[in-house]
This record gives sequence, C-alpha cells and structure tokens, in this order.
Amino acid sequence: MENRTGLFTNLVIWFGVAISVSEIEAGIGIGNAATLDSLWIPLVLGHILGGALLFLVGNIGANVRLNAMEVTSSAFGKYGSKFFATLNVLQLVAWVAVLNAQGAAALASLNLPVSFSVTCIILAALIALWVYAGLERIAKVTTVVMAVLVILLIILSFKLFGLTGFGATSSLPNYQALGFWNIFEISIAMPISWLPVISDYTKDVEKPARATLVSAVAYTAASLWMYFIGIEIAGIGAGYDIAHAILLANLGTVGIIIVVLSTVTTNFLAANSAGESSKVIYHRIKPKVAGVVVSALSAVIAILGIMDHYIDFLYLISSVFGPMAAVLLVSFYLLKDDVNWYWNLFAWFAGFAVYYMTNYLDSVFLGPSLLAIIVSASLAYVQVVKRKFASASDSR
Repeated sequence: MENRTGLFTNLVIWFGVAISVSEIEAGIGIGNAATLDSLWIPLVLGHILGGALLFLVGNIGANVRLNAMEVTSSAFGKYGSKFFATLNVLQLVAWVAVLNAQGAAALASLNLPVSFSVTCIILAALIALWVYAGLERIAKVTTVVMAVLVILLIILSFKLFGLTGFGATSSLPNYQALGFWNIFEISIAMPISWLPVISDYTKDVEKPARATLVSAVAYTAASLWMYFIGIEIAGIGAGYDIAHAILLANLGTVGIIIVVLSTVTTNFLAANSAGESSKVIYHRIKPKVAGVVVSALSAVIAILGIMDHYIDFLYLISSVFGPMAAVLLVSFYLLKDDVNWYWNLFAWFAGFAVYYMTNYLDSVFLGPSLLAIIVSASLAYVQVVKRKFASASDSR
C-alpha cells in the first residue's frame, strides 16, 4: 500500500512554506509605502484569491495522483508539459537561491562571525540534507521544527506589537504610495508562486479535497501572518532590515533560529519540487538527487548575487505560471477531455503577453497577474463554447 499523507502533515507542510523571509519582506514593502487604512482590503483579497487558486490547482494533482508538472500534460500535451517543467526547474533553482540569499543576508546583519558566502553554503547544506532524507523520514522532525518556529514567531509578533502598538504608516511621499491594485498584486504574487508546486504534495494525500483545502488555508493564514509581521517591522522604522527589527525587539538568538528554520522549511519544498519537475523532463532523473543538486546550485547563485535580480524574478513567476494555471483549471474542470493543446498554448501565451504589457503600468485595474489569468482562462474557455455550439448543431 502506498504511503499517504494525512491532514495534519499537509497543514504543517504548507504552514511552513509561508513562513519565510521573502513573505516578511513583502509585508515590509507594503508597510513602508501604504497607510494602515488603505492596505487591509487589497492585502486580504489578494491572499483569499491566491489561496483559492492554490486549492483548485492542488485539487487536480490530488485527484489524478500526478505531480504538478505531470498534470500539465492533460492541458498542454507531452511537450508542453516538458516546456513548463523546464521553466519550473529554472525558477525553482532561482527561488531557492533567492530565499537562501535573503536568509544569509538577514543572518549577516545580526553580526554573526560567519561570512555571507559561508552562511549560504551552510543553509544550502541543511536544505540538501532535508531533501535527501525525504518528507516521510523527517515528518516528526518537521512537526517539532514548525512548533518551535510558531512559538518563536508568536514571541516576535508580540514584541513588535509592543514596540509599535500596530501603528505602521507610509514612510514615503504620497506620490510614491502604493495604490489598491499595487498592494493586491504584491499580496497575490506569493500564492501564485506556489501554483506550479502544490500538486507535488497533494498527489500523495489520503483525502484529496480535505487535505488540499487544509494546505491552501494553512498557507494563506501563515502568509497573512508573515505580511503582518513585515508591516509591523515597517512600523518601528527598521526600513527593510529584518535583522534590525529583531535586534530592536531584543530577540538576537531567537531571531537567528527564526531565520534559519524559516529558510530551511520553505526551501526544502522548493528544492524537492525541482526534483519532481526534473523527472518530467527526463524520466531517469532521480528526484532526490536533483533536489540536492538544486540546493548546491542555489548556494552558488546566491553568492554570485541573485538578490540584484529578485524583482524581475518574481515577475517571471507570475507571468508564466499564473496563465498556465488558468488554462489548466479550465481544461480540467470544464473541458474534461478532447483538449486542443495547441489552442491552450496560445491561450497561455496571450495571458503571458498581457502580464508583460500591464506589469509596468501604475496600479492597473485588477493587477497584472489577475488580468493575465482572466485572459488565459477566457481564451481556454472558447473551446467549451465551441463544443456547446457543435453539440447544438448536431442535435438539429
């Protein structure tokens, strides 16, 4: 009998995914450029819609028992699946490197007697060890780590709240302040970044719908919490410096533990999923070995300066995988079979193009990511309309 993961395991996994330096920094970005009375609605709305997309995409893998990139073959064909798997591996390598660099930079700011480069290597080694051991072997360890991390983050949250009374306000001139759809875009970007990953874990669940729902809700709740912490850090005037905020809260050692554990728990999933996607590109690749290689590459890329291209990298994720997920959802839930994957690739490319055309506009209505998703989903839905017309004609 195959090993299946339960509800609690999936809750722990996806709660841990959201606990990362990158999520906190996204919250800091919002807190530094928006007032409290203007940020909550778009922030919560972006997370709710992003969480709903996570559930719908993850539920596909849970039902068909295939990993995230294997699932795409139903909408884009064999070679389309390999195309997206290749892009996914590339973005996951970069994503692990970004998270590695963010964690190392935060630790370096705490004045540890270890260089940035060495810290990147240590973090990568911990991630590689986690990946190689496998989720099944370290499930109990992961649960304990998450329990410790949650307790420490609760302490940090209360300390920051005590420093500010929750009074984060914009530190930028009004003309630079983020608009509603800017905040919405920053909010939904993080859930979208995990769309090409979630089915790697929901494919092995005992109860498909329930476990996927638990995963999506756990991620959404934890992500909102991390944004909240980021907004609080902005409120104490620490700028973008998480380490400075930790020191102001008198949580030196605790802060070090938070940064290390959050980096490892999030990067484990990304590195592990890179291995899963590698298997789609070439079936003889062993996912665990690929995951270890990705961990090693992440250290090299982080040391070489991935942070200089971090924003462009986030744009790439949203532009590629948001439209891809939209087409996949329409194909799976509405078309069921007889999918024209040539048309689906066109629908994806149209959404991809719309994202890039609107991305640099100031606070565009609905935001680039949601606009791209709507365009791709609408074009994919044309196949449903054509089928209805064909059926109506045949019945006559």
